[in-house]
Amino acid sequence: MDVKYFLIMVPLPFQPGIKYIYSLIPPRFRYNKVFWETYAFLQQSQWWSKDKLKQYQIQQLSKLLRHAYENVPYYRGVFDERGLKPEMVRDISDLRKLPFLTKEIIRKNPLDFMAGNYSKSKLRYTTTGGSTGTPLGIYQDGRMSDAKELAFTVTLLNRAGFRIGDKSVILRGNVVESAKDGKFWEYDPINRNLILSSYHMNEENLVLYVDKIREFKPDFIQGYPSAITILARFMKENGVEHFPGVRAILCSSEKLYPGQRLLLEEVLRCRAWSFYGHTEQAVLSGECEKSSYYHLQPEYGITELIDKEEEPVPKDGGRGEVIATGFINYAFPFIRYRTGDIAVRSNVECGCGRNYPLLKKIEGRVQEFIIARDGSSIPLGPVIFGIHEPEWTMIKQIQFLQEEPGDITIRIIKSLTSTKKEIERFVQRLFKARLEGRCNIKVEFVDHIPLTKRGKHRLLIQKLPVSLEGREIE
Repeated sequence: MDVKYFLIMVPLPFQPGIKYIYSLIPPRFRYNKVFWETYAFLQQSQWWSKDKLKQYQIQQLSKLLRHAYENVPYYRGVFDERGLKPEMVRDISDLRKLPFLTKEIIRKNPLDFMAGNYSKSKLRYTTTGGSTGTPLGIYQDGRMSDAKELAFTVTLLNRAGFRIGDKSVILRGNVVESAKDGKFWEYDPINRNLILSSYHMNEENLVLYVDKIREFKPDFIQGYPSAITILARFMKENGVEHFPGVRAILCSSEKLYPGQRLLLEEVLRCRAWSFYGHTEQAVLSGECEKSSYYHLQPEYGITELIDKEEEPVPKDGGRGEVIATGFINYAFPFIRYRTGDIAVRSNVECGCGRNYPLLKKIEGRVQEFIIARDGSSIPLGPVIFGIHEPEWTMIKQIQFLQEEPGDITIRIIKSLTSTKKEIERFVQRLFKARLEGRCNIKVEFVDHIPLTKRGKHRLLIQKLPVSLEGREIE
């Protein structure tokens, strides 16, 4: 039995003991057959030729569409409405015969997306992060899709040197039960993880975090880039030495901005890696040993990139929205799903030898763009580039808020040694230049910037609808 599901039935006081006993089981027995079969497959498939990968995708797409037509009410309706049959989609390009799937469509009737050959009582209900303001509720065949997801994730992390059994510090949205008693961490003996609360990272507590990490001697630090950045900035400002055994910083679930990468690598003295995926389990990618390009996993699903006219983006450097079709969750399939994420295409061949499609960068969600007074959209990443500069030591934390086109409120928690006047002078000078005078800036000093429900530090609260219009600031 999978321990995660077994623990649900175990009283809380007995769970640590169960976890410890379970951790003594060797990994070859601890992880199920689906995990090991998927993991073994990926060790081979990542080196396949382009033609072989494409053929595999077509086979998986054919299988997925047959399943969706026969078992999922929404997709049967889509096919019948267009006079299509699954066998009429013979190539990846034929996917264009099907409409895009949006969050709004799913929210109208989520049960229409549940596969009839799955028992609802055996499915897991979960929600996405809700970066648009409204989380999306979906269902997953947890044991099957989780095992496959883990196999893909471990394979991605292998590129950074990670192996099952390595020790990691985790800085994500985990709720640490003992935090109310002043203990802001807990140990996961199964995965050998030291889980730190991302909800209690103030000056006083970060001293304890550093001591605990040094005592733990991790091989890796994993988590949200924003949370790890708070740790790294604290270390830099206070002259704290790096953790010698840490081999890599593994960032996911948020965009890793260039300035964050520079700061993390400077302070922690190892490479920061970025990985990109969704709770929806429809798209997955990550960097490799040779480059910082995002390698899209063709075995995981099909990823399209479309421009503002909803046409494919073929050229190198072209920018568009990520459209995802996932292969691993048959209980609630996502086919031509509009993710709302904006990415830049790359047509180069990576030196790592994998024949995977590449993205030059993930610019972030549509909600991570600022709207100028002329209506154009400005990606936030280039605007905030340079948070490693000395002047940033005056700022402990920052957040952008936009409610009207061309107007930006910048919320700031200042350091104790800096004055509001000098910070405002620096901020106005820096951001007016980077926004090229297309936005008015208001600085607001605050004592606290709240986290999201998942423990993330939202850099931009965007309350305006955003399109792909506008040009990019480089």
